[in-house]
Amino acid sequence: MNGKKVLVTGGAGFIGSHLVDALVLRGNDVVVYDDLSSGRMEFLDPCMGRIDFLKRDLVTDKKLADLLKDIDHVYHLAANPDVRIGADDTWTSVEQNIIATYNLLEAMRISRPDDPPSISFTSTSTVYGNAAVLPTPEDYGPLMPISQYGASKLAAEALISAFSDNFGMKASVFRFANVVGSRSTHGILFDLYHKLKRDPTRLEILGDGLQRKSYIHVSDCVDAVLHATETQRSMFEYYNIGTKDHAVINQIPLIIIEAMGLKDVEVYYTGGHKGAGWKGDVKFMSLAVNKILATGWEFRYDSIESLKKAAKEIISDQEASISP
Repeated sequence: MNGKKVLVTGGAGFIGSHLVDALVLRGNDVVVYDDLSSGRMEFLDPCMGRIDFLKRDLVTDKKLADLLKDIDHVYHLAANPDVRIGADDTWTSVEQNIIATYNLLEAMRISRPDDPPSISFTSTSTVYGNAAVLPTPEDYGPLMPISQYGASKLAAEALISAFSDNFGMKASVFRFANVVGSRSTHGILFDLYHKLKRDPTRLEILGDGLQRKSYIHVSDCVDAVLHATETQRSMFEYYNIGTKDHAVINQIPLIIIEAMGLKDVEVYYTGGHKGAGWKGDVKFMSLAVNKILATGWEFRYDSIESLKKAAKEIISDQEASISP
C-alpha cells in the first residue's frame, strides 16, 4: 500500500486522524473526507499541507464516483460513533452507517466497473451482541446485536460482503474492541474525566461496575488495520482487533482518578440496564484475536496498559484545549 492514493472517510475523527498520520508517514497520497459532524480539523494539524481535505457528506454527495476514479484504496471510517444514542434516536445509525456505506460502495462500483478500489471497513465488537462464547471468534453466530449502532455496522458489513463478491472489490472488515487514546471525543475515560472536572469528590459509574470489556490503544488499532490490509491475500476477510485480555469496569475509575492526581473520590454505581451501562450496552465483551495474531501482528499494550496510557493522553488533550 505504500505510495498508493487512498481515501479516508471519517479521517478527521478519533481513529481516522491517527490512521491519516500513519498513512502520511508511509508515503501515501491521502485524501481525507469528513463532514466534521464528529471529526475535528485540529486533529489533522500534524498533516496539513501533506493531505487533501474534503468537507463532504457520504449521504448527500452526488460527485463521489468522480472522486473515486483515481483512488486505489478506501479506508471507510465515517460513521455515527455514539452507541448510546440508539436507545432514543433509531435513524442516525441507519443514515450515517448503512446508507452512507451503500452510497460509498455504489460510487466505488460505478467509478471503475472493471477494477474498483479496494476497501477496509472499521466495524465493531457490538455486532456480536451478548455473545455466549468469550473470547468471541470471528466465526461466532448467530450475530444478534443489541444496539442500533451494532445492527447498523452489521448491515454495512453485509453490504460490503455482497459488493465484494458481486463486483470484485477486495475488502477487509475490522471488528474493534473498545479503542482508547488521544483525540477521543467520547467513551468511558473521556466521560469520567469530565465528570471529575465537574465534581472531583464524587464519581458516577454507569452499570454495576462488574462489566468486563477489552480495550485497545488507538496506536495498536491503526497498526493492526494497516498490517492486515497489506498482508491480506483473499478477496474478503473479517478480523477481530483487540487484546487477549479484558478490564473490569470497576478498575477504570481508579485509573482516571490516579491519572488526575485526585484523592478521596467517592465512586458509586447506577446499576444501569441489567447491570450494563445503558440499553444496548454489551456487559461482557472479549474478542478472540488469534486470526490477526497469525498474520504476524502483535499488540503492544494490554487492556489495562491501554487504559492507563489513554487516560494520560486524554487528560493532556483536554487540559490543552482549555489553556489560554
